[in-house]
Amino acid sequence: MVVYHYTSKRKMRRKWVKNWLARRDLFGHMPLLKQLNENEPNDLKNYLRMSKTDFDRLLDLLRPRITKQDTVMRQAIPAEERLIATGKSYEDLKFSTGIAAQTLGSIIPETCKAIYEILQDTCMKVPQTSKDWKEVANGFKDRWQMINCGGCIDGKHIRICQPARSGALYYNYKNFYSIVLMAIVNHNYELIYVDVGKQGRISDGGVIQATTFYRRLQNETLNLPKPMDCEEDLNVVFIGDAAFSIEEHVLKPFPQKSLNYERRIYNYRLSMARNVVENAFGLIASRFRILQTSINVNPNDTNYIVLAICTLHNFLIKHNSSYVKPTSENSETQDTEDIDVSGQLFPLQNCKK
Repeated sequence: MVVYHYTSKRKMRRKWVKNWLARRDLFGHMPLLKQLNENEPNDLKNYLRMSKTDFDRLLDLLRPRITKQDTVMRQAIPAEERLIATGKSYEDLKFSTGIAAQTLGSIIPETCKAIYEILQDTCMKVPQTSKDWKEVANGFKDRWQMINCGGCIDGKHIRICQPARSGALYYNYKNFYSIVLMAIVNHNYELIYVDVGKQGRISDGGVIQATTFYRRLQNETLNLPKPMDCEEDLNVVFIGDAAFSIEEHVLKPFPQKSLNYERRIYNYRLSMARNVVENAFGLIASRFRILQTSINVNPNDTNYIVLAICTLHNFLIKHNSSYVKPTSENSETQDTEDIDVSGQLFPLQNCKK
């Protein structure tokens, strides 16, 4: 019901409340979620994109930050509904949640920002000491047979709708508008560093050079282990693809046109380790389906949505053993929840002298 009242000048003024929105306890998604929780836990997990146990753990962490006070005008939207109201467009969510699109436009970025700020210290932290870097390097050695690797670097274009008055700033070489998620991933598919928000027209090599991580790498303030403390007395390195420039602490594959036997072996081993970043991107795109559409909010809010996704990805790895499932063979990035973590090496059948 839309309510109108008249002023002394006989002008109609529209009141903000609609009957069906005011009765979201009846028309919203919370009654459905209650039924799913009681009768169909697998469907509830699919809706929440995580188990109920993980959702409750996350809600307990966020509740103090996202809980609002009731007013004399209306009751505040509960923390649980704020956390569930994520994904799709605001207009679509309006009908499934029973919350006005304008309110969702405030709730979702605010909740995503809270998720990132509360989880980043425990779920997404750059190694701080030489010992921390050695643990990452040991993980790559044990799992992927790559020594002295501090992480794998890559960029992912997050598809967005063209921001107003932005021209071609966000238009990338893949012929769509995007912002860049630049990530460094450890041996366990965890994102240990992310930079979000650079315009899609900038190359991966240009994006990494504009990050605080790269500046610290150049200034030698990352506290990387000394070569004498590493395998074969070599530097700790970060692995990238052909878009990055080779440096003292950055390795990339040899060009395909200049391969001999040794270089093909090198490229193979490098790609085995670098698969972790490709598979990490595959995991977040599979679990958080908003990344498979064009995000239609302003770029600043998009940044917090992506940052929240990155921290939730690490949160699920730490707390949910079924989020990344082992399989019997190594696989490329795929749109499923089952990503290989076996680290199995296969014979180089095509590598001949």
